Amino acid sequence: MPELPEVETVRRGLARRMSGRRIVQAELRRPDLRRPFPPMLAERLDGALIGALARRGKYILIELDETGLLLLHLGMSGRIIAGDANGAHAKHDHVVLTLDDGTVVRLNDARRFGILDYLRRGEEATHPLLAGMGPEPLEPGFDGAYLSRALARKMTPIKSALLDQRIVAGLGNIYVCEALYRAGISPRRLAATVTGARAARLASAIRDVLTEAIEAGGSSLRDYVQANGELGYFQHRWAVYGHEGEPCPGCTCAEGVRRITQAGRSTFFCAKKQR
Repeated sequence: MPELPEVETVRRGLARRMSGRRIVQAELRRPDLRRPFPPMLAERLDGALIGALARRGKYILIELDETGLLLLHLGMSGRIIAGDANGAHAKHDHVVLTLDDGTVVRLNDARRFGILDYLRRGEEATHPLLAGMGPEPLEPGFDGAYLSRALARKMTPIKSALLDQRIVAGLGNIYVCEALYRAGISPRRLAATVTGARAARLASAIRDVLTEAIEAGGSSLRDYVQANGELGYFQHRWAVYGHEGEPCPGCTCAEGVRRITQAGRSTFFCAKKQR
């Protein structure tokens, strides 16, 4: 599933093609994805003026006219591409938006795990999918002091705690593994013990790995592509994720990268470097 860097990369690509444009035709080729589309969605999209595009966690928020917001989540297999009108139509292009400059935006979702919803501006904090979400890790205020407070009394492994969107928004399996490796923290360490200098190292590692991944266009794994259809490249810079049995970068351990299962998810780490 796309994580924060992939969603932010898509948001930036869509913003370049969509912001300031008007939707002249909205085609909904089915009534739902993971959940039914809201009533009158096609009518709300058709003719709407697109404003700014924002991101909250793994969700993209697209301003429509003066008061509307289109909420988008790509799910497991979703991709959204903004291209020319003569681009090839694919089997699973479930939503197609034609803009006033000829740009065609196609939401393709073979497994239909994505979400498309409509809300009014100002309702973001109370929307069921956004309410209670933790801070954005790339915004001011996300630091070691915040992590120390948020993780206090959390008697779960730090890996699981960081995947909790109520603690920090947008993180997923790949970037949690990479950040913990950079910070030298074992994914099995109890979250409540990540305090002080350790929490500061972790917050810094999270910011750094996310920033670098965004600069590389995210990580292309299975279905993810950027808004222009190109692949991301950060998967070539993973230190541990997907590298079971391979040497750990900058480490002399004989075992190399280990893989364990935590809460049904694969965790990759170095048992020597991460304590």
